[in-house]
Amino acid sequence: MQINNTVTERFLRYVQIDTQSNPESATCPSTEKQKNLGKVLVEELMQIGIKDAHMDEYGYVYATIPSNTSKKVPTICFCSHMDTSPDCSGKDVKPIIHKNYQGKDIVLPKTTDGKKVILSPKDHPDLLNQIGKDIITADGTTLLGADNKAGVAEIMNVAHHLSLHPEIKHGTIKILFTPDEEVGRGVEKVDMKKLGADFGYTIDGEALGHIEDETFSADGVTITINGYSTHPGFAKGKMQSAIKITSELIDTLPKKKLSPETTWKKEGFVHPVSMNGTIEKMTLKFIIRDFSENGLKKHESFLKNHTKNILRKYKKCSFDFQVHAQYRNMKNILKKHPQVVEYALEATKRSGIKPMRSSIRGGTDGSQLSYRGLPCPNIFAGEHAFHSKQEWVSVQDMQKAVETIVNLCMIWEEKS
Repeated sequence: MQINNTVTERFLRYVQIDTQSNPESATCPSTEKQKNLGKVLVEELMQIGIKDAHMDEYGYVYATIPSNTSKKVPTICFCSHMDTSPDCSGKDVKPIIHKNYQGKDIVLPKTTDGKKVILSPKDHPDLLNQIGKDIITADGTTLLGADNKAGVAEIMNVAHHLSLHPEIKHGTIKILFTPDEEVGRGVEKVDMKKLGADFGYTIDGEALGHIEDETFSADGVTITINGYSTHPGFAKGKMQSAIKITSELIDTLPKKKLSPETTWKKEGFVHPVSMNGTIEKMTLKFIIRDFSENGLKKHESFLKNHTKNILRKYKKCSFDFQVHAQYRNMKNILKKHPQVVEYALEATKRSGIKPMRSSIRGGTDGSQLSYRGLPCPNIFAGEHAFHSKQEWVSVQDMQKAVETIVNLCMIWEEKS
């Protein structure tokens, strides 16, 4: 299939727009600057000829590519998120194209701490699958933003390509670009009625050919430790510091299991992500992850009992333990609609790629969309080493993602 490739040019422009989200903000979007990219996307969609393209007050971009077939085809949504991770700076991204990669280390030219950022095939084995391809990185001072501006650029390329080729038959296609995915609120304000789709696909996956139909199930836990404070000069036998109790709790968590550093594949974990407070009161936040809800409950029970055992030694102190549901494994929904994943696997094959069905040790907007009535697996976007200065993406892998999405549009029309 001959694709009118605009994905690289779009990607290079989009990553230079700072869209970092903020987990501490209560607004939607969490940062107003995310709308700067939304405005650009709306303008470009309208230039393509999509008349209903618009951004709402919350920063969500909606657009419709009308059906051009007489068949009754389910309405399909393609979704990517506009924000980048709070874990690494996304300001003043300067993308670099390393053409015709030949398997050696890529040394990024700039640094913020005097230490060069090096992309080595030893640490990034998929680089060895990129021989002869063009690799895009940042300059070593920021993340790149391939997560998920690669997906955004790919969807935009698809919209452009379909506008130039009306002979490609497809049903109604909905486009959705979301803010705040990186802080767990990506579809919080989506108007599902306005979206009006039957099935969906997030374009937010990693390596070429990966189709992901399973995610972690996720909860958050907040533990409040109530200590006993007194003047430190007169504290003997009296003070029980919430800071020290918190340190003990963290230090005695398992290190060889139930930890992100020592788990993989289908293993879940208990992970402290922040703590703050004083001698009198400390607040700890955890994320709990597992592929089953039973696993979540087991990990939460362990953490609560572990906290109880620590606090038994401190009679003047107490704790509060709150669980907050975050998202659930989308496989529970997708298994009821097997054609959604099967069509994605076929579209990948038609693009000349060996499809790989896999699970995500994380979540996507598709997790929550699936539970809101839009079964939504995840398709590769080509992004790697996301949330870090080592983030990279392949030009040719992005182009293959575009081809796969176009094939997917055609398959839904053919099989209807």
